[in-house]
Amino acid sequence: GIQDRSMVWNTDLIETLELENLINQAAQEMFAAEARKESRGAHAHENFPDRDDSNWMKHTLSYLDKPYVEDAKVELKYRAVIDQPLDKDMHHVPPAK
Repeated sequence: GIQDRSMVWNTDLIETLELENLINQAAQEMFAAEARKESRGAHAHENFPDRDDSNWMKHTLSYLDKPYVEDAKVELKYRAVIDQPLDKDMHHVPPAK
């Protein structure tokens, strides 16, 4: 537990909050990577060696259903990738394989 209870320069508290945040992010990243059935960037799967743009050209959004990671389940949702320029001054650049 946190020994220092002061609210000024409390490095014990800051390090505890940072660790909680890192565990939260790691849990969400693991679930999101496991759900993706392809290799893309840092999320490379040996059992899915290629990109699958037709099914996975989307952003993964992850959430915890409860405030504390030890009590929570990771929920995944997806959002489409905007692959066209937002103005007429730029041309479309297709994704490279």
